[in-house]
Amino acid sequence: MDNERIAELFEGLGPVSIRKLFGGKGIYFDGVIVAIVIRGELMLKADAESAPDFTAAGCRQWTYTGSRHGKQVAMPYWSIPDSAFDDPDEMAIWARRAYEAGRRAGK
Repeated sequence: MDNERIAELFEGLGPVSIRKLFGGKGIYFDGVIVAIVIRGELMLKADAESAPDFTAAGCRQWTYTGSRHGKQVAMPYWSIPDSAFDDPDEMAIWARRAYEAGRRAGK
């Protein structure tokens, strides 16, 4: 996903900055990480308060297999509902949830 498309998706939230992160990209708003692009997929930040919304929308949480212990590790990033990619108003709602989760995390 190129930076122009990322900026377009987050227009409803405001101007974002994009930096290299985890071999992908980190997307920040107002100094707070709100999303990542990992393995070509855009994923939004969530926490215990917002994760149920992502689950209810049928989103997937980013997990990976830990190299030292071989167990699944769940990260605080979730896929975006497909409908949000085509609806700027819906995307703005999800982006705002991600920003709020990032603020609560203090990062």
